[in-house]
Amino acid sequence: MQITDARQIDRYYQALLARESEYVGIFFVGVKTTGVFCIATCRARKPKFENVDFYSDFKDALDAGFRPCKICRPTENAHAAPESVMQAIELVRKNPKERISDWQLKQHNISPETTRRWFIKHYGMTFQAFQRMLRINTALQELQGGRRTTDVALDSGYDSLSGFGYICKKLTGNAPSEATRVIQLHRFTTPIGPMFVCATDRGVCLLEFVDRRMLETEFEDLQRRLKARIISGENDHTRQAEREIGEYFAGQRQQFDVKLDAPGSEFQRSVWSALQSITYGSTASYQHQAEIIGNPHAVRAVASANGANRIAIIIPCHRVIGKNGALVGYGGGLARKQWLIEHEQRHSENKVKNKK
Repeated sequence: MQITDARQIDRYYQALLARESEYVGIFFVGVKTTGVFCIATCRARKPKFENVDFYSDFKDALDAGFRPCKICRPTENAHAAPESVMQAIELVRKNPKERISDWQLKQHNISPETTRRWFIKHYGMTFQAFQRMLRINTALQELQGGRRTTDVALDSGYDSLSGFGYICKKLTGNAPSEATRVIQLHRFTTPIGPMFVCATDRGVCLLEFVDRRMLETEFEDLQRRLKARIISGENDHTRQAEREIGEYFAGQRQQFDVKLDAPGSEFQRSVWSALQSITYGSTASYQHQAEIIGNPHAVRAVASANGANRIAIIIPCHRVIGKNGALVGYGGGLARKQWLIEHEQRHSENKVKNKK
């Protein structure tokens, strides 16, 4: 759909000039002088205001006759990692105990330099460090299954038990022989930007857009509360969360079944429970939440607890708006909040129409 609201167009244009990452996937801008369309973070020279049209979906930009920009590659970068990086990740997943070298990447026509830069930018680590974490994850699961430490170490590609023990303690804080609890961290993409999902063996403990403000502080607080280290990896809960979130964005899911492991105070948990009672396609105010938990005067405390929610969408703090109906703060950005509300209302209305 082409964006026609003047205020929204002005805000999107300012976001384009500032290359604001929270708008990646929120809008696509067609440049009439060049015939290309871009995402918010495009590095190309910025067009004049009178020479742009904004669209909510890249398909609409294509239908309008614009072609994808070769610099920002909007149909690729708005939703997912580059194909070559996905190939590198798939190599690791298929061979979790093998060290994938630069030479092996080149044999698959994958640039080690591009892969390294992408991982440093999006994970804050190199591709090799990412591999080490996945190997440790696999090893820990086998240790928990009863295998001998020596067998696991050698089978995981380590030349010695001491080397395996050193890496294990460095990444998890514990020796392989000690009971080790870790938080799995997995990155996946959505139509409005990539997200991180974290999960323990009990359930999902974090789901946030990767450019969320204070995300590093959330990671530190989560590790302290759960007494566990965050390392890159996947488990059944992260995979289920990714699948259910994908169904949510496709308009096929309105409630979530994935288990949660959300540490917090008794008051915070009561507020998060109240959030989950706000039905899909509707909104509520902080005052309404306070009344649900039986404390109508705790509006500010409720707002603070909402802000402490680490599990976006599944615990739907995006459904909370101001008492006057205005959008209020959201860690993922107000543009995403508006998108999520409109997405739910659109699919909720479609469901009602279909029933008729």
